[in-house]
Amino acid sequence: MELVFWLNGSEARAEEVPGHWSLLELLRDRFGLLGTKQGCGVGECGACSVLLEGQVVNSCLTPAWRAHGRRVTTIEGLAAGGRPHPLQEAFVAAGAVQCGFCTPGMIMAASDLLAHNPDPDQEQVAGALAGNLCRCTGYHDVVRAVRKAARQMVEDGS
Repeated sequence: MELVFWLNGSEARAEEVPGHWSLLELLRDRFGLLGTKQGCGVGECGACSVLLEGQVVNSCLTPAWRAHGRRVTTIEGLAAGGRPHPLQEAFVAAGAVQCGFCTPGMIMAASDLLAHNPDPDQEQVAGALAGNLCRCTGYHDVVRAVRKAARQMVEDGS
């Protein structure tokens, strides 16, 4: 099948996509976007989180054909104008990256949260990140980073 969709703000075309492919396979194997991680493969870890029409999804569970005619945003698409997204900057500043494997998925889930709630409290951040597993950080620094980015984005008007 042929898929035409918007990938990180630009039109993307993929021909001869196997019908059994997941969105994760499409992004990594066809487009070389390796920021979206292959973790558990069953939707439990969140490492593969991307935005589909502005909503966070597990790309390992999402059929590739669901992207057709829609907007897909990966971790590579969050940065604008050559500058990292405020969430990316906050994760680094807060030391919330550790090994980094879960970081893209965490940032994508946090991006979805902040798009709907620009001033989340600690409990709301934790709830939004509940589908993202991390073995390194203990989540404290991650929650702090999301709240810091939220404040920065409100101050900047973004």
